[in-house]
Amino acid sequence: MTIERIIRIMAGFFVLLSLALGWHGSPVFVSEWFLAFTAFVGLNLLQSGFTGFCPPEKLLARMGVKRGDGGSCCG
Repeated sequence: MTIERIIRIMAGFFVLLSLALGWHGSPVFVSEWFLAFTAFVGLNLLQSGFTGFCPPEKLLARMGVKRGDGGSCCG
């Protein structure tokens, strides 16, 4: 699995999890404050699209995960 794919999976997982934990209609609702984490993930995706800076990408590269053919996943 490549860095790009792992980051997409992580972002999707965090958005879905934080929505489930922050939405009142969810059976696993905890607090509306989990919606702030959803916004945080979205803002990080937005900024990485403009700047190319993606902290998880750097961490995964240091761990030896290979990059895909497309180069940087975030910009």
